[in-house]
Amino acid sequence: MKFFETSKYFSLKKSTYINLRWIAIIGQLITVNVIYFVFDFRFNLILENSIILIGALSNLYLIYINKNTQLSDKTAFLFLSIDILQLSCLIYLTGGIINPFSIFLIIPAIFSSSNLGFRSNLLLVSLTVLVIIFLTFFNQPLPYPIKEHFHVDSYYYYSIPIALIIALIFLNYFALTFGSESRIRKEALNKMEEIMSKEHELLSLGGQAAAAAHSLGTPFSTMKIISTDLLERFKDNDDVKKDIELLSSQLERCSEILKKLTLNPIIEDNFIDRDLTMAEYVSEIVKSFQEVSKKDFIVNYDQNSNPLNITKSIEIVYGLRNFIGNANKFSANKIFINIKSDNDLTEVIIEDDGEGYPKDVLSKIGEPYVKSVKSSKKSKSGLGLGIFIGKILLEKNYANILCRNSKTRGGAEVSIKWKNKDLLKQEKALMSVDGVNGPDLVLGSMTDVSTNGNWPTTYDAIARN
Repeated sequence: MKFFETSKYFSLKKSTYINLRWIAIIGQLITVNVIYFVFDFRFNLILENSIILIGALSNLYLIYINKNTQLSDKTAFLFLSIDILQLSCLIYLTGGIINPFSIFLIIPAIFSSSNLGFRSNLLLVSLTVLVIIFLTFFNQPLPYPIKEHFHVDSYYYYSIPIALIIALIFLNYFALTFGSESRIRKEALNKMEEIMSKEHELLSLGGQAAAAAHSLGTPFSTMKIISTDLLERFKDNDDVKKDIELLSSQLERCSEILKKLTLNPIIEDNFIDRDLTMAEYVSEIVKSFQEVSKKDFIVNYDQNSNPLNITKSIEIVYGLRNFIGNANKFSANKIFINIKSDNDLTEVIIEDDGEGYPKDVLSKIGEPYVKSVKSSKKSKSGLGLGIFIGKILLEKNYANILCRNSKTRGGAEVSIKWKNKDLLKQEKALMSVDGVNGPDLVLGSMTDVSTNGNWPTTYDAIARN
């Protein structure tokens, strides 16, 4: 097993790191020279500036020699270690641990917690602790003007490294935790955009195939009529008859290929192009599950519902499918879907007769990685990515989502509610996750992508057993 992480999530953007280092180097240069010339502190100025020069040269190496835009876990660890050692040398020459600038020693390790792998971060933390301990007992006296006397009591002297180490551990843990959560969300959101992009491509291809079928239908029909007429005309000419029969068979083969390509081109094309009611959304999704599931889907429509037409949105389709798929996965035998709409609101309620959500995950529903402590060891369905992605998609499309355990069915219940005025915005609104977690959108723990028709597959859902 390699020590350094090779995942794309454990890397450091070089341009950002270089800029931060230039700020640190310029700050060191100004501080050292101001203290020497303005405040009349006397120390080895040439040696101090030489140490700062080493940092500048290493930065120039990153700019002109290292051509990568991202620093690997190993490379970033190396240069962050240089930063720690370079600053420790400066502090060693200027009083050691009582130097007020010693607090900057903990920054590289904290910085690494959100950008590097755990092992690299742990090593940098250990290096920082060793440096702090070393500077506590070994250092050059703090330079000060001859006329003044500087003295630090022992209890205060030794409290400084203790405080630095505590701050290092606390802040590092804090940054490590939030960095991990950020990477998880970034990973899931990246995959979501990848899937949505593929789904849009599939829909586009489906529409093109349907259009091609309609366009080629008339020419093929014309050629078949002509071939039938020619066959009748040359029925007594065996050579010509064979050629015409071959032509007819090939035309028939082309027609069958087009039918297989579009499945049902008339219906599919109509479905893609027209507006839908929420009931039609749900009906199409349920049909895709009924083809592969042995469970009963009971769909109820409020008779007083307002048949509101909504411009088809792949985001709403995918979001609803994930929640319905989750109910199908964890139900015992039946899935209940209630649809109601009035002049103001449209609501879809999805229930199942399974065991419901475990109490320990109810408060965490919607997070990308959730696993119940009650989940069996054999279960691999505790990631909650399906619900996370579905929730993000629907909420970006103005939905209000409530997950709880059903009081009537005994299983899980999901209520998805829209204001009708927000649903009508879908015609003009385009789905994007750029504002959710930044422009860099990857995920490795989801199952393989597959589709049935134009419907995306459903991914891992929250474990409820």
